[in-house]
Amino acid sequence: MDQLQTSIEYVKGVGPNRAKLLKEELNILTYRDLLTFFPFRYIDRSKFYKISEIPKNNIEIQIIGQIIDIKIIDQRKGKRMVAILKDFSGEIDLVWFKGYKWIKQSLIKYKNYVIFGKINWFKGRASIPHPEIQTEEDFKKKIGNKLHPIYPSTEKLTNSGFTQRTIKNIVFELLKINSSKIKENLPKNLINKLKLISNSEAIKQIHFPENNSILAKAQFRLKFEELFILQMKMLIKNIERKEKIKGFKFQKIGKSFNSFYKEHLPFSLTSSQKKVMKEIRQDLSKGIQMNRLLQGDVGSGKTIIAVLSSLIAIDNDFQSTIVAPTEILAQQHYNSFKSLLIKTSINCYLLTGSSTKKERIEIKNNLKNGTLNILIGTHAVLESNVEFKNLGLAIIDEQHRFGVAQRSKLWLKNNLPPHILVMTATPIPRTLAMSIYGDLDISIINELPPGRIPVKTFHRYENKRLQVFKFIKNQIDKNEQVYIVYPLIEESSKLDYKDLMDGYESISRYFSKPKYQISIVHGKMNAEEKKIEMDRFVKNQTQIMVATTVIEVGVDVPNASLILIESAERFGLSQLHQLRGRVGRGKKQSYCILMSSNKLSENGKVRLKTMVDTNNGFNIAEVDLNLRGPGDLLGTQQSGIIKLKISDLVKDSELILLARNEAIKILKNDPSLSSKENLVLNRTISKLELDKSFWNLVS
Repeated sequence: MDQLQTSIEYVKGVGPNRAKLLKEELNILTYRDLLTFFPFRYIDRSKFYKISEIPKNNIEIQIIGQIIDIKIIDQRKGKRMVAILKDFSGEIDLVWFKGYKWIKQSLIKYKNYVIFGKINWFKGRASIPHPEIQTEEDFKKKIGNKLHPIYPSTEKLTNSGFTQRTIKNIVFELLKINSSKIKENLPKNLINKLKLISNSEAIKQIHFPENNSILAKAQFRLKFEELFILQMKMLIKNIERKEKIKGFKFQKIGKSFNSFYKEHLPFSLTSSQKKVMKEIRQDLSKGIQMNRLLQGDVGSGKTIIAVLSSLIAIDNDFQSTIVAPTEILAQQHYNSFKSLLIKTSINCYLLTGSSTKKERIEIKNNLKNGTLNILIGTHAVLESNVEFKNLGLAIIDEQHRFGVAQRSKLWLKNNLPPHILVMTATPIPRTLAMSIYGDLDISIINELPPGRIPVKTFHRYENKRLQVFKFIKNQIDKNEQVYIVYPLIEESSKLDYKDLMDGYESISRYFSKPKYQISIVHGKMNAEEKKIEMDRFVKNQTQIMVATTVIEVGVDVPNASLILIESAERFGLSQLHQLRGRVGRGKKQSYCILMSSNKLSENGKVRLKTMVDTNNGFNIAEVDLNLRGPGDLLGTQQSGIIKLKISDLVKDSELILLARNEAIKILKNDPSLSSKENLVLNRTISKLELDKSFWNLVS
């Protein structure tokens, strides 16, 4: 039995009650959990202050002195204990408001104590509330190294007397008895190649480092191992899926594809698009389920890839579906497909929540008898009563808006799962894509179609509003159209709705009828109302579209050459980039104006400057990742956002690349990890009990 799986309650100083607390507050159940509960920072405890030299601010300090007096003082609510600590230079108060009864019993007057805590100044007198306190003898004997760990904690733990010192002591006790039981997780040749310290030494030094140099080695070793195992799991999952999940074999590139490509394709593909199509064609022909992520910046031409891939499915007597997160985006895809395929005999249908009963019956009948070739829609496509005759390809757009459970419903439409192509116009930084989508094959369209004129972006403060409105008038006088977008944090938010309506009223006053016509679209309108307003704008019956972020994706009006984003500081970078992508779709110069208040946070300034400086979505995504972290960047519906113990997907990007490259090399030579040198790695992976279930294979 693995002794590190022993319950935490058996560590000296824990017991059943504290074990229960650790489980509830920090999810620490076993010895292994505690050993891999890493400090998040360290304090240099080699420095001691004289009491007379304590600085006049609220920093953490360490002093040595003797307690010369202890008093219990009544106050309005309860009592407090004050101990006076004296060294040769002066005196300071140590104050406890809670749990002081047992502390008082343990204190011995005129004995040397090491005191550590944050200084509090009141009326010129310094005190240390709830200090960490131990005898000088214990300090030197127990944890006498210079760098002291600080662990994540919670208010409940602190209030229960579970201090940093308590955590340090139980980790110290655990390591004292169990350090020899910490086994190696990595192959010896990999350890030697990268000059890594041993796992056992790394665990000891991460908790109680002897110096900064050995701490850096411990951190490198443990970060590499965590990222390496993550990459191994991703790559093994990809290999397993390809071995276990058979797919339809699309061997023909036939009439539908060839006639469209030669006769009806309205433009030449970029070299980037051609490369992606080659990758997809290879996937579809192997008899293994394709599971590919297609990344492409706003306007890079992902739709034509979806059309061509669907035509390959049709040539092989299969149907395809395109699923989008919103009705507006689904409608836009439908319009694009219809216009591109207008001269062919391909049947496309649209299914959304707004589809009528009659339309639904027709769609369901044609799906089942196979006369419907391509079904485009929203979540409505995922419903169990939507049955295909032979679904061969499922394309999911803006896939981060769908949860795993939703995406898995497409797998259940056939005996064999369809080929899966997931698309996103939200560029994902390379190292993040490796870690979150590392089990998918990834294609990237990294160039825009020729002739696209980059959008010019400007940041303007509120006091320049009249100048901005004059510029809008000039654009409208040139027969061009304008979006004015207001933030929408929640569909039901009264504040956002008020902002929008107030803005609409002031815009209506400045751009008055009959010369100017204005459309308005927001989340409180039903689908039919939105469609009417959108159609007015598309047909150039209105010059200005006032909207919330419902126009973020899916609206394609080439004549719209200007977007004004109100309160731009309230938007994330990714959203700003998506919104900017609504213009620049025609042949004229387009503009994006970011309007903000004068009071901007540092992050707000960085976001708006980034938008002004670059149109490159991948560069923007890197900045966004640094500002927000992976969880916020990818959205809350991703059930697999990775919780790492020590490494950081943003700060450790170079280490991610190293870990993935080493994992690829090992699996290339030994995919089953059965060689003698890789048995230790095989054991490590097996110990993690890779989930072999259906859910694990749904990326």
